[in-house]
Amino acid sequence: MILVPVKILANAKQRLSAVLAPEERFALAQAMCEDVLETLASWPGRSPVAVVTSDSFGRGLAARFNFDVIADDNSGETGAIAMATETCTSGGAENTLVIPADIPLIDRAELEQIVARAPAAGSVLVPDAAGRGTNAAWRSPGDLFPLRFGNDSFLPHLAAAKATGLACVVLELPGIARDVDRPEDLDELANASGNRRSQKLVRSWNLAGRGRVYGLAER
Repeated sequence: MILVPVKILANAKQRLSAVLAPEERFALAQAMCEDVLETLASWPGRSPVAVVTSDSFGRGLAARFNFDVIADDNSGETGAIAMATETCTSGGAENTLVIPADIPLIDRAELEQIVARAPAAGSVLVPDAAGRGTNAAWRSPGDLFPLRFGNDSFLPHLAAAKATGLACVVLELPGIARDVDRPEDLDELANASGNRRSQKLVRSWNLAGRGRVYGLAER
């Protein structure tokens, strides 16, 4: 089962508030979510997808792509994924793959690499570009260890995976690694090859004309 947690998108991307207005952050979050779900929908032979959300836009996209919806209580990504994992494994899911909704450069080839490298029993972890967060997590069995998300989730996830005594594969996948949380991430999204909804949206904004300063955060 593929799980995609989608928070209330109107409140998303607060760390971009210095450079984007609330309505722009909302539009960007919607565009990225659609990019991710559309990529999953185009992946032949994938496992079933469930969108874990209480957001109306997220539910609408799930219906459009014929994905399941697992309602959450908006208590946070960690709690939502724990609840969704229990729902899936109790329903017979043998493995789970958690994919965030803010990695718009995700592509099928990278998703196929995860499946190809996944051990029969064990895990696959894909860190973000900074090596701090976790942008994809495969577990077999599906509840092999709990996922706890945050800015520095990768090393705790790696430790938890290794503590199971089963194989843990770490993959560096540049599309999945590129989330959009910091002002400079907008530049990288706009300048990357491709023409996804989120890219077209960011390119349409005159960010440089607003006097934006890039490189505000350490890499």
